[in-house]
Amino acid sequence: MPDAADQSKTVFALHTSFALVQPLRPLFAELVSTVNIVNVVDDSLLSDVRVAGGLTPSVTRRILGYGLLAEASGANAIFNCCSSVGEAADLLARAVDIPVVKIDDRMTTEAVLQGSRIAVIATVATTLDPTSLLIETKASQQHKTVEVRRCLVQGAFDALMCGDASGHDRLVLSAIGRAASDCDVVVLAQASMARLMPQIGNLPALVLSSPRSGIQALRDALGLRANSAGAES
Repeated sequence: MPDAADQSKTVFALHTSFALVQPLRPLFAELVSTVNIVNVVDDSLLSDVRVAGGLTPSVTRRILGYGLLAEASGANAIFNCCSSVGEAADLLARAVDIPVVKIDDRMTTEAVLQGSRIAVIATVATTLDPTSLLIETKASQQHKTVEVRRCLVQGAFDALMCGDASGHDRLVLSAIGRAASDCDVVVLAQASMARLMPQIGNLPALVLSSPRSGIQALRDALGLRANSAGAES
């Protein structure tokens, strides 16, 4: 039985598009079933980042604003769901007194542990640098040298946003196959690509996606027990 304290915990999940709101629901239900999840979606954030080619002061201020509002609303933690604004999430973590968990943080740690040649696949250009830099930072912290190879899958994200899921999947799966041929680890930089994991099959490289490990990290940050929050896989 879950503790009463577990049932009172609230997490604000910060989204920069609607792409992950529904796909994350089953994982939240499985891994942090006793937690109240409040989804905050501002799809202008990712749009502005893409137009500018990177994080802007305005986007950073809005991320900080949403985070401060979450803390003032009684949240026990904040879950950042967008890799493109990871650096803003780092600033937010220093501005609030509750945990800020990035969806891709644990995945990038695992990538560095598992290989030296790491491919980063993204469908949004502004995700490539933040994810690659995060991997390089993790490698430096572990005193390990890694080679990070960036791969942008042109047109895939726009196809997904327009409802062409099969077109998105075909483009990304092809890129994963190419990257896996000469890398140790393939990192799917955006959680929106995790839906492809069951289709990947047997490849010579380890393929990592972020949602499950990210929510496991969130669970740990909340101090919840694995056996009260969902089974592991």
